[in-house]
Amino acid sequence: MKTVDLIVPCYNEGEMVELFYEKTSSIVSEIMDYSFNFIFIDDGSRDDTLKKIKGLAEKNKNVKYISFSRNFGKEAGMYAGLKASTADRVTIIDADLQHPPELIRDMLYAIDVEGYDSCSARRVSRDGEPKIRSSFARLFYKMINKMSEVEIVDGAVDFRMMTRQMVDAILDLPEVQRFSKGIFCWVGFNTKWIEFKNVERLVGESRWSFWSLFKYAIDGITAFTTFPLRLATIFGTVVSGAAFIYLLIELIKTLVWGTSAAGYPSTIIIMLFIGGIIIMSLGIIGEYLARLYMESKNRPIFVFKDSNIEGLKNGRK
Repeated sequence: MKTVDLIVPCYNEGEMVELFYEKTSSIVSEIMDYSFNFIFIDDGSRDDTLKKIKGLAEKNKNVKYISFSRNFGKEAGMYAGLKASTADRVTIIDADLQHPPELIRDMLYAIDVEGYDSCSARRVSRDGEPKIRSSFARLFYKMINKMSEVEIVDGAVDFRMMTRQMVDAILDLPEVQRFSKGIFCWVGFNTKWIEFKNVERLVGESRWSFWSLFKYAIDGITAFTTFPLRLATIFGTVVSGAAFIYLLIELIKTLVWGTSAAGYPSTIIIMLFIGGIIIMSLGIIGEYLARLYMESKNRPIFVFKDSNIEGLKNGRK
């Protein structure tokens, strides 16, 4: 019998954990020839999420959990679950039921019958999501796919099932600041995409603010493309070229007419323009240097405080 681990990152999901487990358990219990286990990751929740998870673990031996010492973020939660998993098939799924657990059956079929290494879900609608957030999300996918050599599918979510071989390949990547959507694509392997329509949360609100999503987008861009650095070089070259041409024009005007017209406003505009490009370029370089700085510290990706998984270690490769 093949085994399947369901990795469930949780942050302040006390109202949803039991509901998620009941619904998902009822679905996977009908799937024959597979043994399912749950690995809940409590990402430093401030509500009763951990208490609810421990309650499920006491009643069901197929429930495992890892509790972080503080909030390390969803990326760390997914990594911890992948590291703790030992199953033949590994699935990442959110606890808010916005990822339809009914798709698990289709994912298993894609891998074990159709021969794919991975099966991932992508949203084809963003119903219930603020329009401005949806617009920025679409813009992000367009930008990163034009800049990066790795294609990230528009609407891709973290809900996916992978083979053991693919999971091991992901765990071999040592970076601390992780952008899993890009990592899943970078390691390769054949992936089947299943479309689904977005559904609103049954309880509570999304933990992702606009600012946190913006920072997440910056992490994704800096993790999988150096195009912004090249863009800064292009800007610098263009501005320098324009300045040189302007210098020639002024020189010719002085030689022909004898005097150079006063141009205080234009000088200020040019100075501000060039200064803005310099600051922007330094900011881009700073983003990459910051990533190098954080990676050089070699800190663990997560630190756990409590777990019922034997032999678990802090998240260092």
